[in-house]
Order: sequence, then structure tokens, then C-alpha cells
Amino acid sequence: MFFFKSKKEEAKGDEKIRAHVFVSGKVQGVFFRDTCKKKADKLGVTGFVKNLRDSRVEAVFEGERLNVDKMINWARKGPIWAKIDDFSVVLDNCQDEFLGFEIRYDI
Repeated sequence: MFFFKSKKEEAKGDEKIRAHVFVSGKVQGVFFRDTCKKKADKLGVTGFVKNLRDSRVEAVFEGERLNVDKMINWARKGPIWAKIDDFSVVLDNCQDEFLGFEIRYDI
């Protein structure tokens, strides 16, 4: 069975967006950043992920809407060892400021 998307639906998936995410709970020491980078690289999403001093993780995802949505959905759960207590995301226009996806260590 084939499903066809309208031109408007196709364009929406190709639209580039930015998501700024904060995740709290058991998110440090569970390979959250490493797993996040691998997923982002696989999807072609740019941005960064880093630990914060208050035990949260911060991430910025930029790319095609469908792939950024996949990253957001992944971050809501995190890797298997994570336990997410709180999650927030702010969507914005893509700023194309990143060349790739990186783990930042600037705590």
C-alpha cells in the first residue's frame, strides 16, 4: 500500500527548524550525551548537547522538521538507563549556526 503526501505536507517535512531542549531527572551518567550525538549524526541533525551544573541536560537540535521531531521524541525518553522527570522544548526558526552535532563540556 502506498501513501502519498500533498506538496504542502512534503514541504512541511523539509522545513528547517530549531529546538532548544532541557531535560531533568536521571540524565547524567547514563550516556545521554553520547547516545544523543549518535542519533543526531544518524539523522543529519546539527547542534549540541551538554550537561548543566544543576544536573539537567541541555540540547539544541537544528535540521529538517521531521528529523528534529525525531530527536525531540528521543530526548523525551533518553537512553535506556535514563529516567526523565521533566522535559521542556522551545521551537524556533533554524539559525544554521552549527556545522555538525557536538557534545559540549563547558560546565
